[in-house]
Amino acid sequence: MAATIFSIMVVLLLLGFPMMIPLIVGAFVGFYSLFGGFGQLETMVQQMMAGVRPASLIAVPMFIFAADIMTRGQSAGRLIDMVMSFVGHMKGGLAVATAAACTMFGAVSGSTQATVVAVGSPLRPRMLKAGYKDSFVLALIVNSSDIAFLIPPSIGMIIYGVVSNTSIAELFIAGIGPGLLILALFSVYSVIYAYRHNVPTEEKATWGERARAVQQALWPLGFPAIIIGGIYGGVFSPTEAAAACVLYAIFLEMIVFREIDFAGIYETAKSTGLITAVVFILVAAGAAFSWVISFAQIPQAVLAGIGIDSMGPIGVLFVISIAFFIGCMFVDPIVVILVFVPIFAPVVDSVGLDPVLVGTVITLQVAIGSATPPFGCDIFTAIAVFKRPYMEVIRGTPPFIVMLLSVSVALIFFPQIALFLRDLAFSDRKSVV
Repeated sequence: MAATIFSIMVVLLLLGFPMMIPLIVGAFVGFYSLFGGFGQLETMVQQMMAGVRPASLIAVPMFIFAADIMTRGQSAGRLIDMVMSFVGHMKGGLAVATAAACTMFGAVSGSTQATVVAVGSPLRPRMLKAGYKDSFVLALIVNSSDIAFLIPPSIGMIIYGVVSNTSIAELFIAGIGPGLLILALFSVYSVIYAYRHNVPTEEKATWGERARAVQQALWPLGFPAIIIGGIYGGVFSPTEAAAACVLYAIFLEMIVFREIDFAGIYETAKSTGLITAVVFILVAAGAAFSWVISFAQIPQAVLAGIGIDSMGPIGVLFVISIAFFIGCMFVDPIVVILVFVPIFAPVVDSVGLDPVLVGTVITLQVAIGSATPPFGCDIFTAIAVFKRPYMEVIRGTPPFIVMLLSVSVALIFFPQIALFLRDLAFSDRKSVV
């Protein structure tokens, strides 16, 4: 049965169907095979409905909506200007500012694609004018957007938290350490690149200009304060923080900056609705598919075949990392999380791994896979936004992929990179889910 299901799904993918169709068809074939007909199809519908029932999923459209509003408004530009005022004059400062801007916008949007568009569109022309090669610029933007998957609010972490029943608040906090480590490595590499290629620096900003840039960025900096400060301080749950971000984004762009009117909010809401519909269909189909393969005990058979039962925690983490990394090179990250997390859940429990650590490792692998050839979704976002050929977009990616994979290995051997802040934040109170 397993071979039949996966063969059908592969054929449908090769025929060009969107991923929701193979998932639904795979679940349908599984139910038909397990129960010998159409008599239990209502169970399939029930599993699909159960997949989208968790209240924490409300955070997904809320964060997407807030990110869309900010992308259309001034928030992204003001964050970029603030970072540039402090590091733009340094050797490699423009590249460092780009990586930092991706991190800061990621802490606002939680979306890799939104980060590529919001940060890449204004900074790529500026970097090209400064003397950076386009292959380096594109690779920097695409891979720095990966940090958005780690820095809260991460949509990938929300999906993982729902599927695995893990605290989303703890996942958010755990992602900060690896995200900042990646930013530091990218910054060091950017400085080395600038010195090797003798990239000129920009004019140093005065302290008055820096003060004005900080002042203009104070309003957008309220987003990470709401998300991180609110959750860490026990003021909001992640879902409530998402709703607060939407309200804050509307207030900021409509009233403070006056960049968007009611018509713009309506258009943004329609765009968010379309994206959310796709995400929730994937979640529903993934829930039914996961139930089928779990009921048929396919995960146990697959994992036993590769000998994972005899591995220790480190071995299991390596297998998980490889599986998610390869999966996200070909398929949408949300789909990979929905399909693979239930497969690995039994062995994660059996070896006693911290689910927050596993979630952070998975999210990092998902982020890396999203920017890795041949089919990383961020690559095609960059192709669409910047109108550059495929080979040029991926030419400069190898050094960044090496750094990202190095952080993955470090996270496996030194889990406190992720868990230190989690343990500090949640040591004295119950986790908020």
